[in-house]
Amino acid sequence: MQRLNISSGAPWEAKVGYSRAVRIGNVVEVSGTVSQDGDKVIGINDPYEQTKHALAKIEAALVKAGASLHDVIRTRIYVTDISQWEKIGRAHGEFFQAIRPATTMVEVSKLISPELLVEIEATAIVPSSKA
Repeated sequence: MQRLNISSGAPWEAKVGYSRAVRIGNVVEVSGTVSQDGDKVIGINDPYEQTKHALAKIEAALVKAGASLHDVIRTRIYVTDISQWEKIGRAHGEFFQAIRPATTMVEVSKLISPELLVEIEATAIVPSSKA
């Protein structure tokens, strides 16, 4: 099967050796995605805004891979403060209310930068008609 690596253009992708998303066959895996553009964190101190921005970046990566949010079957949400779950969940629901993928939300001690509050991964399976 052919492998398609999707880049977001972030300089650390080459340094760390990863892709924003990878598609093999009808499966698309999206790497952990945070609310950062270049050196700027979007939504400082706002887990709702960070979640929305990360999910928009995930959606863009899916489109580049020939998929959409409707193809997402699982999300994994890593948060630095689980007490903010309702704000994070509300943003997730705005993207996935009708789709309802399986999801996990767990608290972690920290992410790569102290300003980052949320990191999200996604798995999508593209229907054969779109593959």
